[in-house]
Amino acid sequence: MTITERVPTVLDSAAELVSPFRRWLAPASFLLLGLIDIFVLGTFSHSGDATFAFSGALDTVTVPNLTLAAAVTCYVCGGITIALAAAWAFLPFGLVVRRVTIAVVVFLFIVSLLCWADAGLSTSFSIVNLLQGTLAGSIPIMLGALTGVICSRSGVINIAIEGQLLFGAFTAAIVASGTGSLWLGLLSGALAGSLVAALLAVFAIGYRVDQVVLGVVINTLILGLTGYLYDGVMIPYQNTLNSPATFSAIKIPLLGDIPIIGPVFFDSTIFLYLTYLALAGVQVGMFSTRWGLRTRAIGEHPVAADTVGIRVTSMRYRNVIAAGVIAGVGGAYFTIGSVGSFGKGMSSGEGYIALAAMIFGRYAPFGAVAAALLFGFSTQLQSILSTLNTPIQSNLLLMTPYIVTIIVLAGLVGKVRGPRAEGIPYVKG
Repeated sequence: MTITERVPTVLDSAAELVSPFRRWLAPASFLLLGLIDIFVLGTFSHSGDATFAFSGALDTVTVPNLTLAAAVTCYVCGGITIALAAAWAFLPFGLVVRRVTIAVVVFLFIVSLLCWADAGLSTSFSIVNLLQGTLAGSIPIMLGALTGVICSRSGVINIAIEGQLLFGAFTAAIVASGTGSLWLGLLSGALAGSLVAALLAVFAIGYRVDQVVLGVVINTLILGLTGYLYDGVMIPYQNTLNSPATFSAIKIPLLGDIPIIGPVFFDSTIFLYLTYLALAGVQVGMFSTRWGLRTRAIGEHPVAADTVGIRVTSMRYRNVIAAGVIAGVGGAYFTIGSVGSFGKGMSSGEGYIALAAMIFGRYAPFGAVAAALLFGFSTQLQSILSTLNTPIQSNLLLMTPYIVTIIVLAGLVGKVRGPRAEGIPYVKG
């Protein structure tokens, strides 16, 4: 038997060992969700209907509310989910059909959960508020994930996104408070993110320090530095150095009046529109420009890139520092786009969640942003559920985004291959 004949045999044997587990993992998960829909959410649902509102009181064009029988809806969603589990187990689904099936199962579970939470209440559940909160709350994660995409595609692991977000938030707050200019605060926050990125680049690229350890050290440094300055500077001078204004929402004419979509996508602060620009810029730049081709080359095969004249080291420096600007803008959102003041550790691990979103999105800009929206949705959902007096403990609800992160990375991502040279220092021969 020749080598070419043996290789497929070995690969087929490996596939047979792995495929049973991978084949039954998804239908078993679907079956569990379906049973939860029926025997937990449906059985223990309050009597009455759940009402969902799709328009606000001041909207120009309104959409009628949707009223559903809560328990019946949970039973129907659970039955459909179990049927999809059986179909997945015994029918040959293609990649697109599998992805659609996963999306449908998750959607049905969310519908059941919302019906269970809102059943019997006199107030309607606002879908627009849920979507608005999801998009707004996802801004730092989306921008952090885009930062991670650029760095990883360049061959550098950026664990320091958390520190970039936190330092951007601190700098934006103190500059905007001291000068009274929100735009100057935004610019300063972006520069603060690039400053942390420059620190990462010097040690990771120049001194070839282990990039994972370095990122954790930088995050710890920024956490301690901002905490120290907060206690020593911001608290004594709270009114002058930690009371910035916040950007107001900007409604785009005509587009902002579209039912459901308008208030969500076209009636927000400048940070959301900057996120649109960042997503379009990274997507087009990474896959449709010479810069993107060279970036992917130095992340996949830096030796070959160097051979054709690409300056690997200098390009990695530029990309990491430029990506830090994006993370700095995401950090500025915490203070001058949302809260209006800085607090210790206010990034709350969203830099690490951004890394998870990047991996879940398979190192692609659109995939990373979609994953970031998933985490933002879980955060907004737990916030709304906590106001509906659900019997779930508030501490458990606060854990929701992090539980989703663990589940996604452990069971839904599958095998994801990052750039081949990611995390490997380049030494010119």
